[in-house]
Amino acid sequence: MPNIKSVIKDVKKSRQNHLRNISAKSAMKTYIKKANATVAAGDTDAITAAVAKTVSVIDKTAERGIIHKNAAARRKSRLMKRANKAAPAS
Repeated sequence: MPNIKSVIKDVKKSRQNHLRNISAKSAMKTYIKKANATVAAGDTDAITAAVAKTVSVIDKTAERGIIHKNAAARRKSRLMKRANKAAPAS
């Protein structure tokens, strides 16, 4: 543990940020799993709503710097690819 007061504060803040980032990343992954499950179920209206909400959550996560913007783009692309493949089938 550091002895300098400002460094102690930095460590504390870093731990808080780390916990918040883990929580946000976990929530994003949960939304992605739910959207994938909706796509597998095949309800067109539900797919549209789930994908829109998930894309929004991914964008917010990238905007806050929790994931890289290219990682966000990749996740959205894969999700949209699955959704578009399921949409014509139904």
